[in-house]
Amino acid sequence: MVLIVMDGWGVAANGPGNAIARARTPVFDHLLATYPHGELQSSGLAVGLPEGQMGNSEVGHLNIGAGRVVYQDLTRITKAIEDGSFFANPVLRHAFATAGGRGSTVHLMGLVSAGGVHADLRHLVAVLRMARDQGARDVAVHAFLDGRDTPPRSAQQYLADVQLAMAEIGVGRYVTVSGRYYAMDRDTRWERTKLAYDALVYGEGISAASAAQAVTLAYERDESDEFVRPTVVEPAAWARIKDGDVCIFFNFRPDRARQLTRALFEERFTQFDRGSHPPRVDVVTMTEYKKEFPLPIAFPPVR
Repeated sequence: MVLIVMDGWGVAANGPGNAIARARTPVFDHLLATYPHGELQSSGLAVGLPEGQMGNSEVGHLNIGAGRVVYQDLTRITKAIEDGSFFANPVLRHAFATAGGRGSTVHLMGLVSAGGVHADLRHLVAVLRMARDQGARDVAVHAFLDGRDTPPRSAQQYLADVQLAMAEIGVGRYVTVSGRYYAMDRDTRWERTKLAYDALVYGEGISAASAAQAVTLAYERDESDEFVRPTVVEPAAWARIKDGDVCIFFNFRPDRARQLTRALFEERFTQFDRGSHPPRVDVVTMTEYKKEFPLPIAFPPVR
């Protein structure tokens, strides 16, 4: 058996933009006329993506090689929420139990965005629901703003949506707001990560009375969502990341979550000065951010 992948070769109705249909393809025509054939769906749920989302080469090759539908992290987590298994996730349950046993704060951090590229609002809301069900008392939400996979000044709506969910669920408060330029840098611009870290851990940065005001003030400084400077909206001590706290990073895409994660858990961290006594915390990631990270993963890779 020979598997040949022809990049860019698809099945579509004839038309002025269909180069394959308009070309002379005698060999391919002969194969279709001589041998059994069929069509495969290469997008959406058929390849483990959300309904209506187009596929790509990585996803297509992964599903061909597996011989079955391999759900991508976004779809896999969303399906777990829909079927209820998310709320029995042992890693997340243990994280909340750990915080409850210590009487410590649970910190939820990630991209508050409907872009669907790095995080999903439904995942954050599900974690908040789980926090309530597990009896979590102090739940701090560190909101990272998008403006790159979403319109550049759209954060207020997403923040309001989550604020409404927190009010309905009865758990969670915004404590910091940061643009992804700082909190989700992936280019080893550690000076950016440090500004986000200092806001989360030490409460240092611009001050605002609410998450909404943090964004309003940023717009007045001509900062779009991506570039909102780290802002502290809850000055109380419980909202700072401190010894014994539990941090849950709910981004499902790993690349832009790695630097801040390293700053939070690595004992011999040398990329920037974290102070004389950086807090020792339990860090949980939604997916595998890096194979070498010795951290509990809520949704580890399916091998």
